[in-house]
Amino acid sequence: MGWRKRTSLTRALGPTANWFPHRPDFILASKTSFFSMIALAEKDRPVAQMLLDFGACPRCVFRLCHVGLQASYKRPHKELLNELLEFLESNKDEDQLSCETAKPPCKRIKLESNKEESEEQAPNGSHQPTEVGDDGILAADNSRPAVCSVCLGILQELCEMDFVKAVCHKINSSEYQFSSFVFSVSFPPQLSVREHAAWLLVKKELGKQGLLVDKDDIVQLKEAYKWIIHPLFLEELGVPADGKSLFEVSVVFAHPQTDEDCRFLATACPSCFKPAKNKQSVFTRMAVIKALEMINEEDFQKNFLCPPASPKTPCTAVDIQCTNGAVFVAGRYNKYSRTLPQTPWIIDGERKMESSVEELISEHLVTLFKADSFNFSSSGREDVDVRTLGKGRPFAIELVNPRRVHLTAAEMKELQQTINSSSDKVQVRDLQLVTREAIRHMKEGEEEKTKTYSALIWTEKAIQCEDITFLDNMKELKLNQKTPLRVLHRRPLAVRVRIIHSMQSEYIDEHHFRLHLKTQAGTYIKEFVHGDFGRTKPNIGSLFGTTADILELDVESVDVDWPPALDN
Repeated sequence: MGWRKRTSLTRALGPTANWFPHRPDFILASKTSFFSMIALAEKDRPVAQMLLDFGACPRCVFRLCHVGLQASYKRPHKELLNELLEFLESNKDEDQLSCETAKPPCKRIKLESNKEESEEQAPNGSHQPTEVGDDGILAADNSRPAVCSVCLGILQELCEMDFVKAVCHKINSSEYQFSSFVFSVSFPPQLSVREHAAWLLVKKELGKQGLLVDKDDIVQLKEAYKWIIHPLFLEELGVPADGKSLFEVSVVFAHPQTDEDCRFLATACPSCFKPAKNKQSVFTRMAVIKALEMINEEDFQKNFLCPPASPKTPCTAVDIQCTNGAVFVAGRYNKYSRTLPQTPWIIDGERKMESSVEELISEHLVTLFKADSFNFSSSGREDVDVRTLGKGRPFAIELVNPRRVHLTAAEMKELQQTINSSSDKVQVRDLQLVTREAIRHMKEGEEEKTKTYSALIWTEKAIQCEDITFLDNMKELKLNQKTPLRVLHRRPLAVRVRIIHSMQSEYIDEHHFRLHLKTQAGTYIKEFVHGDFGRTKPNIGSLFGTTADILELDVESVDVDWPPALDN
């Protein structure tokens, strides 16, 4: 079975793929304390020896030998190293092995290589004699490089329990509420360069055996890392890793000592490294990978040491962040004040009103959900001097990175009562948790639904009751509204067609009447009354042939059937 075929079968069969005790090309390594198997074939032996000689860790040896069995990576690093060393030392002489098997093992066996041979095989001085201790476990000599020259320590101590506990301490101290998590890591881009250098050596070594090797068959560093670390997080946190979880734990690794590893690629492949405004460095992981695909092997080996030099220190976790996906709270609000803007009213850096609808509602939500910030949205908006009555205006609040994500119906009802008792200017109803997708129902209503208004109107010319009744008979009145002067600073100049579906007049005195209107969403009611210097046609002034103005305006209903009504 060829190299590529064996790899494909390994991945297809999963956890049982490499368990073939009857296969002569798999080596079983036995110890006095345990019985286990290295998932490497005989043909892997020279490759594994070469990789270990120049300072690769056991897990990188497995990756570069295309071992897809997850269990092979999950054992502690030191145990894997001991087993790998035993695998490489075994079967050197079948007769000697048979003899040793027949006799009881000595308590301490020193396995030594010829000094000249060792120097020839280990340019980094990493291939050292190994010993079997009293417990029967092989131990590497202290002079073996401590930090992997391929992964820079990522697949060593940085994926074992001590590191996991440090990350979990950060998670637990942040007081997040979560039932699963997604773990994301960012590795320094030079790891791709070092892996490429190691792969070229593997390709050359296997070529001596007449075997073809595809770089795509290498187990990706990030994949192997998560195989190892996910079970450890489950053990420590008690919740599973889930790619769809809204709670994310992200770790950024760096290795300043080898940052220069990527520099030569900028000269060899300048088209891959283009400055970007939101990037601190042009040497991103994707740019480096693209460059490695373009550069030929000869140029690469001229500019980068193959095998890569062993580092003195491992990578460090320079940033550990926890973030929860946004929580969305929806409801309806009534606004009873004519001196309260919907959102903070700030002009030229100066605040004009002391509070706003969004602040009076959101401050309580941010506190209870322990969110970093919030985003407020609603189905339309009213002016500062306009009240919103009836069942209120639908709104939604996005709570960014909340620590709490679950509230019971009783807790939501208590939150609603807290908001309502804190101010007489704003009241909320139907307060509930919703999904991001559900908010689209509210946004659809901004243009497609209808709204009902009540306007108190003044006319310069004296009027009688019969002078206004003609408005009651007007249906589906079409308006051409040029962007009002008062909103021209934040809305593009355009002529918008809007519909007044119906009107009902209520006479007060010879200069005042109240008009109830049912209109298309997005209609500018104030401009329909006074005309906005002729920018809205027709208007009440033009219909009456006199100057008209609006004194008060109330929103009586916003006909959006969302969010669902609750028993308040």
